[in-house]
Amino acid sequence: MQHSEQSLHGQGGLLTRFQDYLGEFVYGGIDGSVTTFAVVAGASGAGLDSSVVIILGFANLIADGFSMSVVSYLSNKSEIETYEKHKQIEYWEVDHIPHKEREEVEEIYMEKGFKGDLLKQIVDHITADKDRWVDIMMKEELELIKPSKSAIAMAIMTFVSFNIVGFIPLAVYLLDYLNPVESDLFLISSILTGVAFIAIGWLKSYVNETNRLRSIFETLLLGASAAVLAYVAGNYLETLFG
Repeated sequence: MQHSEQSLHGQGGLLTRFQDYLGEFVYGGIDGSVTTFAVVAGASGAGLDSSVVIILGFANLIADGFSMSVVSYLSNKSEIETYEKHKQIEYWEVDHIPHKEREEVEEIYMEKGFKGDLLKQIVDHITADKDRWVDIMMKEELELIKPSKSAIAMAIMTFVSFNIVGFIPLAVYLLDYLNPVESDLFLISSILTGVAFIAIGWLKSYVNETNRLRSIFETLLLGASAAVLAYVAGNYLETLFG
């Protein structure tokens, strides 16, 4: 059976168009759903009513979502700045110590198995163009690839995913506040959040190209562990101070 290179690398299809930002969406969504569900579980363990859960939940969504987006922005911006700094250094070295940089190119391609006239032709071709020369040094010597993602777009994606997925545990409490629900709110929230964990786990497996069932299980386990800890803490504190 023939396989295209894209299919072998897990590429192709609708999600591929958003591949650059899908990873950020996944991890923002995981953090949003886990932390918000932990807040809901803690509040439920403490026996707090829907209005308090909503206040605590939305405060978490806005504050933690913004904090995560700032961290994402600074991290990606730092990556871009690091690349540009080393690129300028390479340009300076090509301009001021070209003989040394040429020797480094020769060493790189000698290690790849090239030698003799062919090696000389390759080195001559690379060093004939300054931009190509610097590009080769960035990739082969420093092992740096120019970041293709916008730091601002990544931050926005983090904030949006954190709030969209993180809102799911709160949805039934907001509904109950607007129109009382005659059911176990925490149970409904747990089921909805479980579905969200499954979806995020599946997306995580797509991004990391790992086993889907394992990824889903890991995400569910992470969320459940955070919820149990928060519920026990909330219940204990309510007994202690209630």
